[in-house]
Amino acid sequence: MKKYLLPENGNFYKANLHCHSTFSDGAWTPEELKEKYMRHGYSIIAFTDHRTLHSQSHLTDDSFLALDGYEIDVTEQETNANGYRKTCHFCLIAVNENTPHVDFGDEDTYTPENISRIMNEAREKGFFVTYNHPNWSLEDFSDYINYDGMHAMEICNYGCIAVGYQDYVPMVYDEMLRYGKRIFCVATDDNHNRHSEDSLYCDSFGGWTVIKAEKLDYKTVTKALTVGSFYASQGPEIKELWYEDKKIHIKTSPVKKIDFVFGSRRAETRIAEKDGWLTEAECLVPDDSIFVRVSAKDEKGLPADTNAYFVDELNK
Repeated sequence: MKKYLLPENGNFYKANLHCHSTFSDGAWTPEELKEKYMRHGYSIIAFTDHRTLHSQSHLTDDSFLALDGYEIDVTEQETNANGYRKTCHFCLIAVNENTPHVDFGDEDTYTPENISRIMNEAREKGFFVTYNHPNWSLEDFSDYINYDGMHAMEICNYGCIAVGYQDYVPMVYDEMLRYGKRIFCVATDDNHNRHSEDSLYCDSFGGWTVIKAEKLDYKTVTKALTVGSFYASQGPEIKELWYEDKKIHIKTSPVKKIDFVFGSRRAETRIAEKDGWLTEAECLVPDDSIFVRVSAKDEKGLPADTNAYFVDELNK
């Protein structure tokens, strides 16, 4: 039986799910962000300014959707033994329009219990929770493996990459999956726009999430988010993705390499012949796999990453 992992029907919408404006520490107004991002092919921005929700619903029209949200940070209050302070950042994207800002209380106690409490309360209040830029945050496995309540993590945070951090982190995603977290992955900009749009140091337009939904309206798009009808990209397009007869199948824009990751000591790859391109591939998913996810890379090595799909659920 053919099981579509990205919906068979619907439209693809390019989205930035982590964005800062002049309502916090961003340099561009929401209106400027809409205009510039639409010129780069985006249809959706989640406005996630720090610690405060400022709805930009007036920007929504037939070709653009503004999602409401904000970013929370919980930071160590004292310098630790390594001489720095760790921090945990996560975005809350309102699943329903007109969701008010919520004060979760005690956003200063940096413990996994308190961070998990806030994440879970945010879910209960109707937010889609994304865990952000672990490398920039100086967090490691001992931290994020204890966080409970996220829907997704940032496999790519381009704003951090643009200033030199190694925040394309597929291995962090794989670690979380192997140790029991069933979460999605997103790519975002986390843009603050301290450089001009045409600067080599611009932190916009480098990481995006492509959402497949029937139409561009608030409820339909956030429903697609909550069920995982999307993929993360820094370049390539994923056109189709399905599972059939224990094989995963993918169709893409022209790429040079397609990797299949299984969560065990197994992996497979497909590489284009010299001067050639790949636009589709399939792979048998071994029975001892924990999950399967696919990463397609273009001629610059820039990836598009699917969400992980757990084998026990695929074979139901």
